[in-house]
Amino acid sequence: MNDLTPLKVFVEEAARFVACRGGDAVAGAMVEPMARLVRDDAWLPDAMAVSHAKFYQQHLLYADPRDRFSVVSFVWGPGQATPIHNHTVWGVIGVLRGSEYSQRYEVGRAGRPAPVGTAELLTRGEVDIVSPMHGDIHRVRNAYADRVSISIHVYGANIGKVERKVFDPHTGVSSPFVSGYGAHLREALA
Repeated sequence: MNDLTPLKVFVEEAARFVACRGGDAVAGAMVEPMARLVRDDAWLPDAMAVSHAKFYQQHLLYADPRDRFSVVSFVWGPGQATPIHNHTVWGVIGVLRGSEYSQRYEVGRAGRPAPVGTAELLTRGEVDIVSPMHGDIHRVRNAYADRVSISIHVYGANIGKVERKVFDPHTGVSSPFVSGYGAHLREALA
């Protein structure tokens, strides 16, 4: 059994910040705690690091009882990627294993997503922020074609329940989706 102490400490910090701050102030405050959490990966239970042959996996590590925030492991199989999507809430992402590329987008008047700059490579231990104020639309992909990468995310809601949008890069059509989760951490964090 893994020692979940680093995750428990992270959840406690997130709960404190969410209780006394709002929106992007929480995201900024969570950068350093996320950096500490992703320094070592021994705490992550094996069940929360399982990849799928065809699809990236979003595993729930913790959901605040009032849905104020959630902590999720994203497991990227070789070459896997998200569609272009938004979040609608703040989020902080830390790379725990491997590396991933994040390409930000803006939606123009015609509704088509257009890349903003070049894709950013995030390597083990690096942290990024997404939010409606910091670039909410992006596409993420595993940087490796031959191995798994894992990132840990904290969001300002129970992200598996939030209605968000995916954007077709060719037509500009957006479609609603609710992501749900591949697996849930059943171990108590209290």
